[in-house]
Amino acid sequence: MNLLRGFSAHNRRSLPILKHSPRPFSVETAEYAKRNYANNISEYNTVISSLIAQRRNYLLRDVYDDMMLDGVQPVRDTFHSLIVGTMKGSRLQDAFFFRDQMKAMGLPPDVNLYNFLISTCGKCKNSDAAIKLLEEMKRHGVKLKGETYICLLNACAATGRTDQAYAIVRDMTAAGLGLNKFCYAGLITAFKNKLPITEETTTKVIELVKQSKGWSSIETSSDSGENVMMNVSEEELYNIPTAEYVHRRAFINRQLTVYHVALHACTDLKSKETMETLLEMLKRDGYSYDGFIVMQAIRCYFHCGDMDSGVKIFEEYISSRTPAAELYVTLVEGAMVGHTPQGMQLAQDTLEKMNARGIFLNPKMGSDLLLAAAGEKMGGYTTANYIWDLLQSRKINPSLPAVEVYHEGLKQREIPADDPRLLMVSRTLDNLRLRFGGRRNA
Repeated sequence: MNLLRGFSAHNRRSLPILKHSPRPFSVETAEYAKRNYANNISEYNTVISSLIAQRRNYLLRDVYDDMMLDGVQPVRDTFHSLIVGTMKGSRLQDAFFFRDQMKAMGLPPDVNLYNFLISTCGKCKNSDAAIKLLEEMKRHGVKLKGETYICLLNACAATGRTDQAYAIVRDMTAAGLGLNKFCYAGLITAFKNKLPITEETTTKVIELVKQSKGWSSIETSSDSGENVMMNVSEEELYNIPTAEYVHRRAFINRQLTVYHVALHACTDLKSKETMETLLEMLKRDGYSYDGFIVMQAIRCYFHCGDMDSGVKIFEEYISSRTPAAELYVTLVEGAMVGHTPQGMQLAQDTLEKMNARGIFLNPKMGSDLLLAAAGEKMGGYTTANYIWDLLQSRKINPSLPAVEVYHEGLKQREIPADDPRLLMVSRTLDNLRLRFGGRRNA
């Protein structure tokens, strides 16, 4: 299957075939070389870096298989890139495969690689695997860094293991390390994910935000040289929900990490009271809302059934600045919770205003909104159809899951089999299944 078609890499040669696919004997050497995409370690490293930048992390195993068939020996930097790619793509099985391959070639993982592996465990909500990596580090005499402890803390937090999280805090303290904002963020996440949810949960969130004020708001970044080189921010390494926004300075205030995580928790906990308490604390601390905080407030209000307050905080925020597309998308997503007639109308009205202002959906936003809108069981399906039309007008194909749900929703309506929209969606679905159906499983 042509998974890498259209990929542009070193010397601009496309990748029309995968090398590990059987090659017919009739293919001449010169022709095969022309269709090839990499021959040496430098070219392969370029391909790997490009795939990671394009978020096509599902292809890393295929490229590695090609390296082996070519007899190209990966170096330590190659494995670092491969494991960072699996971390960014939340592909734990691939991460451990590359770790094992690295060790088999006599290249023991260093502390930075272990940090990436532990971070991947957190993204995949597998705290047991993270603890096993810690034990492996100790067996091999790999000295833990401050980053390692925080990766472990946040990996345990992902599964609500507050006992393990506090044990890591004690280990940090014993090692002479103080807590920073990412540690408090991890503890908040641990309580948010701990089951069952009790009254103590929201109390601990507020308590930890108060305790976190002991860290200096002007502390400098502790990003290691390795992380900077691999384009991994602290937020991404520690699985902080603001990770995808850290490079947009006008959108978030990185000093407010603990508030970001706490407000994100309020949405998941559906606690409007806790959210409003935190917003008041934020004001008393002399801070104004940033884009991410407004996103979480909108989400929390809508998930708690308070549509009017969600719309109000959105309108107040955008009245004094150029709104980001994410804010509109958050409002639309919130409005579609429960697929009520009032909410679906608000969602469509918001999309129309967004489009009129020249603010457009990217493929991910469009796919997420189509997936949400396509879940509407009653009504005329006008919002889902409108989102589909918006994407088609910009020649954007939504994701396979979104198209599948939308296609199923159309079939459940009384639509003729030869309806142009249904036919187009069916063709798009067939093409997406053909293109992505053979990917390597996570």
